[in-house]
Amino acid sequence: MSLLTVLAASAIIVFVIGQQLVGSALSGKRVVVLPAVLTVIGILDISGHNSHPNATDIVLLIVSAAVAIATGAGLGAITRLQRRDGHLWAQLPLAGLWLWGALIASRLVVTGLAHAAGAHVAAGTTAILLTLGLNRAAQALVIVPRAIAAGIPFAPEKDGKVFGAGWFSRPSGRED
Repeated sequence: MSLLTVLAASAIIVFVIGQQLVGSALSGKRVVVLPAVLTVIGILDISGHNSHPNATDIVLLIVSAAVAIATGAGLGAITRLQRRDGHLWAQLPLAGLWLWGALIASRLVVTGLAHAAGAHVAAGTTAILLTLGLNRAAQALVIVPRAIAAGIPFAPEKDGKVFGAGWFSRPSGRED
C-alpha cells in the first residue's frame, strides 16, 4: 500500500466524516449512485487483481464486508434526517464516530491479519474501496427508506432534477 494511497483514503474519510457531522443536503446520486460505483469498482479491482484471492483473502474480505455493512446500517439508523428547504438534510450525531472508529479499526486489524497470513488481496488498497462502498451502500439502504417514509425528497442535483423524485409522492388523501 503506497503512502499516497493511504493519505488520499484518509483525507477522503476525514472529509466524509466531517461533512456528516456538520450535516448537509443529500442528493440522490450521492446517496445511491456513489456507493454503488465504489462497490463495483472494489469488486472489479479485486476480481482483476494480479494475484487471485486465496481462502484466507476470501475469509478476511467477508469479515471486512460484514463489519462495513453492519457499521453502515448503524450509521444510517442513527443519522438525523430532516426536511430543510423542502429537501432531505442529514446529520450524523457524535455517537456516529464510534461506528466510524469501529470501521477504521476493523480495516486496520484485517489488513494486519492479512499481511501476517500472506493474504495480499485482503491487505491491498482495492479492499478499501470495497469496504467503503459496502459501508456507504448499507447506510443508503437504511436512509433511503427512512426518507421515503417521511416523504422527504432528495436535494436537487446540479442540473436541478431530483433523483428518484417519484419515490417520494404522498398517497392521495394524506395530509401533512
